[in-house]
Amino acid sequence: MVYFVLSVFFAILLLVNFRMHAKFGVDTSLTILLNYPICFLTGWAVQPNALPFHWPDMSYSMGMLALGLGFVVTFLLTGFSTQKNGMATTSLANNISLVIPVLFNLLIWNRGGADWTWQIIVGLLLAFGAIYFCSPQIDGKGQNKSLTALLLVFVGYGITNTAFNFLNAEVATEAGGTIPFMLMIVAGAIGASVLELIRGTILGKFTWNKASVLAALPLGLPNFFSFYFLLKTLDYFGNNGAIVLPIFNIGVIVGSTAVAYLFFKEKISGRQSIGISLGCIAIVLLLL
Repeated sequence: MVYFVLSVFFAILLLVNFRMHAKFGVDTSLTILLNYPICFLTGWAVQPNALPFHWPDMSYSMGMLALGLGFVVTFLLTGFSTQKNGMATTSLANNISLVIPVLFNLLIWNRGGADWTWQIIVGLLLAFGAIYFCSPQIDGKGQNKSLTALLLVFVGYGITNTAFNFLNAEVATEAGGTIPFMLMIVAGAIGASVLELIRGTILGKFTWNKASVLAALPLGLPNFFSFYFLLKTLDYFGNNGAIVLPIFNIGVIVGSTAVAYLFFKEKISGRQSIGISLGCIAIVLLLL
């Protein structure tokens, strides 16, 4: 239970970080790119024998590095969406993205005897309904950008989670376990971040200041630990995702909504309340 509470806490803390950036003049994109070395060093400190790496064959190794790039892009989108759409809505788009791995499992992999059931069908319909009700209404150009960011978070997390699940099943053991596997992916994220930092700095896209650099520390730590403690929770429950994942996703959605309301005074409209409720129901149905 302690691992579970910590996993939800750190996942919410990630969104809190993004929500606080504007207040302290933090360049969110710059901080996200700088957080990956912190994330890497945190994982190495937890398991020092993770290095040197034992890379799998070339195709899987390239896939892991490419997944690191995907995490960078998706994390950047999450930061932007949190500032534009708020914590509650972005959290829902993130967590409800499990629709995409479910569809891949049903239509392509067909693992674990997955099949179309009424729970799956209703869950998928409710998931898309949740995105509709929680998305901002389009009245102008600014809100159109916000909706696009929300949808990209949904698609981005769905694709990266699908790729992560596939690679984890195929090569995590060969790579030396969960943490070495995670650090290999983070190594890809660091490489992509360095290239973007060089490009963005040359083009003057980033605001290099003390706040933006220091903010990488409180972002990198929960970035690693949110996932680490979720994996520890799964280990405790015998990797029974049907029990752990629904409760985790609902915990993040409800927790981030409560934090957004209590500490940041985000207003939850009746429309968004319907969306959050539908999202929670959809998560339960999809993972029954």
